[in-house]
Amino acid sequence: MSHSPQTIRVVTYNIHKGVQGLGPTRRLEIHNLADAVQVLDADVVCLQEVRHINRREEKRFQHWPAGGQADFLAPPGYSSVYRTNAITRHGEHGNALLSRWPVVTHQHEDMSDHRFEQRGLLHVELLIHGRSLHVLVVHLGLVRASRVRQVAQLQRFVQREIPADAPLLIAGDFNEGGWRLGAAFASMGLQCWAGPAQPTFPARLPLAQLDHVFSRGLQPISLAAPQGRAWWRMSDHLPLIAEFEMGA
Repeated sequence: MSHSPQTIRVVTYNIHKGVQGLGPTRRLEIHNLADAVQVLDADVVCLQEVRHINRREEKRFQHWPAGGQADFLAPPGYSSVYRTNAITRHGEHGNALLSRWPVVTHQHEDMSDHRFEQRGLLHVELLIHGRSLHVLVVHLGLVRASRVRQVAQLQRFVQREIPADAPLLIAGDFNEGGWRLGAAFASMGLQCWAGPAQPTFPARLPLAQLDHVFSRGLQPISLAAPQGRAWWRMSDHLPLIAEFEMGA
């Protein structure tokens, strides 16, 4: 894949912790995911359900990568930023961002709405062609009421932490269709691709687009979700590829 230098290609992808299947048929997909990230050829890759460490899986799978999955998935020359959302009995997982562009700063905010789901947002500032671009990587809750509160928290975070005139992307697994989210993000000056939805879940027979990229100061120009067996074997979500033109 190739794209023009004025175009920014952004991928958001819930990688299901790099493991697919149930019980004895469980298989390690992290190596295939690393190949996929390279093939997607994105400038910015926003990842959810990224494992940092997991002692049980490390013992179970012979080829479990040393170090965190975010670093393992980063193609040569990319920066990698990872922050933990959830600490579990055997390890921890969270959101990550891989970037072809230099990382200026990054921070994390807890978005957990109740004790059964640990959620968070990752805020990364990038320098693209000498200009600042802010990216928020999010993974919202499974319960609708939680998501409403988490979107309100996102709005407060943007007002507090990001200059009003700065280009901004908010990407991730929202666990919800875009039409419900559109109005909330429009009130913050963010838009998404106006064309048909690109279903991303469940990967094998995608019915709903739960993954989205919203933008401010960048014009959405295309949206796609690659389908087929190679993709649905890697995760329960398909990757979402969004392209933008950066304003003058």
